[in-house]
This record gives sequence, structure tokens and C-alpha cells, in this order.
Amino acid sequence: MSNGIRCGCARCRCRGLMAPVVLITIGGLFLLQQFDYGYGFWRTWPVILLVIGAVKLLEASAPTEGHNPGGPQPPAPPAPPAPPAAR
Repeated sequence: MSNGIRCGCARCRCRGLMAPVVLITIGGLFLLQQFDYGYGFWRTWPVILLVIGAVKLLEASAPTEGHNPGGPQPPAPPAPPAPPAAR
């Protein structure tokens, strides 16, 4: 949104979690590979799909109360003047 105002509903906040959660998961999988527990990234990459599914499920079940997709709405145009009364 170009005006800097963001929607504050729970669904939009959950949608904003997707990228950070996926990046943290990928980092954790690579870290697990470095500790040499026998689980390489090639073996644990499906966890990324599970995390994406969990975030999507959380997003779908979140309420949309207070959803404001476009920020503040522009004011309504003024009403046209009334036609002159006939004599």
C-alpha cells in the first residue's frame, strides 16, 4: 500500500509471517546439517512444505475483523444539487 497504512487484521498479520518463517526454517535445516546429526538438507527439505502449509492454515483460520485492504477510503463525492422547483 503506497500510503504506508497497513491493514491490522489477524489474517493480514499472518500473511506477513510467511517469508520470515520460511527463512528461519531453511536456516534451521542448514544448521542441522552443520551439526552432522545425519540429517542433510536433501533429506529434510519437505519440512519447508509443512511449514508453508502450517502458515497458510493459520492464515485461513484467522479472523478478518477490521480488515482494511486499501487504507483510508476517499471521501464520497458531494451530492448533486436538487433540481429547481417548478412553478
